[in-house]
Amino acid sequence: MASAGGAGADHSPPPRSLVFAFYLTGHGFGHATRAIEVVRHLIAAGHEVHVATAVPEFVFTAEVRSPRLRIRRAILDCGAVQADALTVDPLATLEKYREAAVMARESILMTEAEWLSSIKADLVVSDVVPIVCRVASDLDIRSVCIGNFSWDFIYAEYIMEAGYHHRSIVWQIAEDYSYCDILLRLPGYGPMPAFRNVIDVPLVVRGLRKSRSEVRKELGIEENAKVLVFNFGGQPAGWKLKQEWLPDGWICLVCGASDSQDVPPNFIKLAKDAYTPDVMAASDCMLGKIGYGTASEVLACKLPLVFVHRDYFNEEPFLRNLLEYYQSSIEMIRSDFLAGHWKPYLLRALTLQPCYNGPINGGEVVAQILQDTAVGKKCISDKSSGARRLQDAMVSGYVVQRAPGRDAGIPDWYSLSETETGAGPTSKNVATKESAASSRCIEDFEILHGDLQGLTDTIDFLKSLSELSGNDLMSPKKQRLERTAASVLFDWETEIYVARAPGRLDVMGGIADYSGSLVLQMPLREACHVAVQRNHPSKQKLWEHTKARRLENAGLVPVVQIVSFGSDLSNRAPTFNMDLSDFMDGGKPISYEKARELFCQDPSQKWAAYVAGTILVLMTELGAQFTDSISILVSSAVPEGKGVSSSASVEVATMSAIAAAYGLNIIPRDLALLCQKVENHVVGAPCGVMDQMASACGEANKLLAMVCQPAEVKELVSIPTHIRFWGLDSGIRHSVGGGDYGSVRVGTYMGRKMIKCAASDLVSESLTSGPPVQSDCYKENGMGVLKSEAALEYLCNLPPHRYEAVYAKDIPEVISGEAFSEKYGDHNDTVTVIDPKRSYSVKAPTRHPIYENFRVEAFKTLLEAGNTDEQLSALGELMYQCHNSYSACGLGSDGTDRLVNLVREMQHRKTSEGGSPSLFGAKITGGGSGGTVCVIGKNCARSCEEIAEIQRRYKAETGYLPILFDGSSPGAGKFGYLKIRRRCP
Repeated sequence: MASAGGAGADHSPPPRSLVFAFYLTGHGFGHATRAIEVVRHLIAAGHEVHVATAVPEFVFTAEVRSPRLRIRRAILDCGAVQADALTVDPLATLEKYREAAVMARESILMTEAEWLSSIKADLVVSDVVPIVCRVASDLDIRSVCIGNFSWDFIYAEYIMEAGYHHRSIVWQIAEDYSYCDILLRLPGYGPMPAFRNVIDVPLVVRGLRKSRSEVRKELGIEENAKVLVFNFGGQPAGWKLKQEWLPDGWICLVCGASDSQDVPPNFIKLAKDAYTPDVMAASDCMLGKIGYGTASEVLACKLPLVFVHRDYFNEEPFLRNLLEYYQSSIEMIRSDFLAGHWKPYLLRALTLQPCYNGPINGGEVVAQILQDTAVGKKCISDKSSGARRLQDAMVSGYVVQRAPGRDAGIPDWYSLSETETGAGPTSKNVATKESAASSRCIEDFEILHGDLQGLTDTIDFLKSLSELSGNDLMSPKKQRLERTAASVLFDWETEIYVARAPGRLDVMGGIADYSGSLVLQMPLREACHVAVQRNHPSKQKLWEHTKARRLENAGLVPVVQIVSFGSDLSNRAPTFNMDLSDFMDGGKPISYEKARELFCQDPSQKWAAYVAGTILVLMTELGAQFTDSISILVSSAVPEGKGVSSSASVEVATMSAIAAAYGLNIIPRDLALLCQKVENHVVGAPCGVMDQMASACGEANKLLAMVCQPAEVKELVSIPTHIRFWGLDSGIRHSVGGGDYGSVRVGTYMGRKMIKCAASDLVSESLTSGPPVQSDCYKENGMGVLKSEAALEYLCNLPPHRYEAVYAKDIPEVISGEAFSEKYGDHNDTVTVIDPKRSYSVKAPTRHPIYENFRVEAFKTLLEAGNTDEQLSALGELMYQCHNSYSACGLGSDGTDRLVNLVREMQHRKTSEGGSPSLFGAKITGGGSGGTVCVIGKNCARSCEEIAEIQRRYKAETGYLPILFDGSSPGAGKFGYLKIRRRCP
C-alpha cells in the first residue's frame, strides 16, 4: 500500500508532452467533476487529454477550454439505472450493462484498441470503466483507475437481489479490473479487491471562483440570511416545493430545476450553469443525496449535509461513514422529505460542527501520479498489498451477502489508515473480552420474568442492550446511525420486554401449505430478537424529527419508534417512526389495503410493515387499543432472502414482545395466524401459515408436524438420533412476494376451482341421468365422494388416485387469466389476484400439493421406522421427488438444482465405491425460486465433512460459498418472553 505525496518524491517535468486517454463512466456528474479537476492539471502541464465518455461535452468545455482537450462520445458501461432520483432498479441495471458492455464486448475491444493506437496514448485512465483496462493490457499500455468504488462490488448485490443469471457480469468486470496497473483510491472508498496495487490520494474537489459575499450579492441574499442549497442532480417531476417546508427566514437555492417548474417565493431557481462549489460555499446547509461529488465538496466547504437515503446505491454506506466521522451529515427519513417535514433536520444540521481538515488537492496529486506513471516512473512501494486485498475481500463478501444482525456493519478498521489496521487485539484477547462482557450484560439487567434457557444468542442480545444503555452520545467516537438511534430508544428505568423467534428449515411440505398439506418444519438455531417498551406519550423519548412533528400536531400523541439492527448495509433505512393515530380512521383501524399503501410510499422503509403491521393486526383482529407510545428494537440473525422465514421470525418475535408488554394472552397457534395476516394483508406477500407456525410453535430438535387447514399442530416429531438435517443456501435471493411464487399459487387455486366445477358437473349429471348411467356413476365414483369434491376446500384432501382417475385429464397445462375468468369466474383466493393478460401454469401447480401431501405423510411414517440405510434412502427419494415437482411448477433455480445434484453425486459416488453413503437426499425449500436446500443424512462426522466438500465445490463452480444452517432452537411459544429492567448503578 502506498500513499501519495511522500517526502522526497521526484516530480520533475516529463521530457515531452504526453497523450492521456481518459475513460469516464456516464454514471452521474460526480465522476465528471473530479475528472475535470484532474484534466485541468494535465492540460496545464502541457499534455493532451482525450476523454471518452457518455457525459455531455459541454460539461467539460464549460470548465476547461483548450485545443489539447478532445471529447469523444463513447458508451462503454451504464452505471446504475435509476427508477427515480432515490432508487436504482437492480435488474434493469444488469440488463442494460449486458446490452451495453457484454453483448458488444468484442466490438468494444476492437474499436478501443484502434482508437488508442490512433491517438498514440501513453497512458489509459479510467473512472471506473472496466473493459478499457483489458484493452490497455492487450496493447501493452499502462492503465490507472481512479475511484472510491468499483462496479464489481456495486453489481454483486444487484445480482443477489434480482439477477443471479447475470452473475458472469461481475466475474468479467473483476477480471477486467485485474489488468489495471494502479488504483488511485479516493477517501470514502468501498471494497475493491480486484485491484493489485493501490495508492490512496486526497479528495479531488473543484476550487472556488467567487467568495461567499459575491455569490450572495449576485443572488440578492442578505449576509445574515440562512441559506439551504437543494441539489438532487436534477429536479424529478412531481416534487412540488412548498414555502412552509423551510424555517422562517430561510432561503433555498434549487439546483437543476426545470424551466417549467414553479417555486415558492422563499425558493430561488439557479441557472443551469451555476457553479455548484461557489453556491455551496455561500450556503449554510445542503439537502441532497450522498454521492462522491457531494460528499467531497461538503467536506471541503465544511458544509453540513442533510441527506436522503438512496435505495441500492451501495457506495452510500462508505461515504456516509466518512461524512459522519467528520460530523458533516445527518439523515432525513424519506417520508419526512416527501411530506415536507424539513425544519427539524435543517435546524439540527446547523448544530453540526464539520471538522474535515485533510488535504483537498487530489486533482493535482492524481495528475502528477498519472504523469509519472506514463513515463515509467515507479509509484508503488515494494510493500505487498495482499493484506489490503484480503480486507477488501472480507468486507466485500460480508456486505454483498448482507449478513443481518447487530454486527452487520462496516468494520471500524476498514476505513482507517493503513497504519492503524493492525492495531486490533488478538483473537485470544477478543475472546476474553467477549466472555467478560457477556457476564457483565446479565448482571446489568434484572430478569423479572422468563429464562435465558442457556441460549447464547439471547445473551448476546442482552449484551447489545447493555452496551446501548451505556452509550455516550457526546462521544467523538464514530457510531453507526442505528446504534445512535437505539441508544435513545428506551427509558432504562422502565421494564423492557424481549421475545425471540427462530427461522425455520422446511424439511417437507413447502408451498403445499396453502393447499392444506401436512408439513414438517424444523426451527433453526438462528433467530430474531425483539425488545419492546411502552411509555406514556409524555414520557416517551423521541427523536428530533418526531418531536418536531408532535409540535406541528399540537398535542401528545402515542408514537411507534422502530430501530432495525443490521439494516445499515442493506437497502432499507435503519429507523422508522409513525404516529399510532395514522392507523386510525374515524375511530376504527384503517383497512389493510390502506396500510399496505402507507408502507409502500417509501421503498427504504417498506420493511417496517413486518414490524409495525403487527400493531395494526392486533388492533383489527383483537380490538387491542394502544394508548401508550411503543419503542421497538429488532435484531435478527436469520438471513434475508434465503428461504428460511426471516420475515416470519420478525413478525412472530415482534408480536410476542408487544403481546407481553400489553398483557395480551395469545396462544402460539393464534399468534402465528395473526402474523400470517401481517404478511398476507399488510406486507402483501401471499404466503401460507407454516412459516409463522414453525417460528411460534416449534421445539428444538423436533419437526413440527402441522396440517395447514388452517393451522392444526398434529404432533412434534422427534428427529431420530441417527438422522440429521442441514440447510445450504444457494445464494439466489428468494422472495415469497416474487412473481413466480404468486403465479404458482394462482395456478393452484385455478386447478382447485376446475376440480370443484368438474365434480359439481358430475353430481348434476348423476342426478339428471337415467338409472343405468346413474348406476355406473355410483359404481365408479360414489355420490358422497363427488359431493365432497365439489365442495373441496383444500386441494390436499383429494387423494392422488382420485385426481389421476377423474380429473387430471381435464386440467390444462396452461390457461390465460382472461380465459379462466370467463369460464370459471373467481379462483377464490383472498391473497392473490388474476391478471387477465397473463398465462398461468395450472397442471403442475395443481398436481404438486396433491402428491406432496402424500409424500409428507409417507416421510413422517418412515421417520419412525428402523435405523437402516433403506429408511434413509426412502426418505431421500421423497425429498428428490419434491424437488423435481417444484421445478415442474417453475419454482426451481440453477443454484438450488446444482446443490441438489452435488448431494446426489456425493451419494452415488459412495455407493459406486462399494461404501455406504452418508447423505441421502435434498430438496429446495419454502417458496422456491432460490433460497435454501434441505439435506438429509446420517448424524455422523463423515456427513459433516461431505457437507463441507459440497460447500467448497459449489463455491468453485459459482464463486459463492453457501451459508450453512445446522442446529435447532425453541420456537417463540417455548421461549416465552423476558421482562427485564436495568439495575441501578
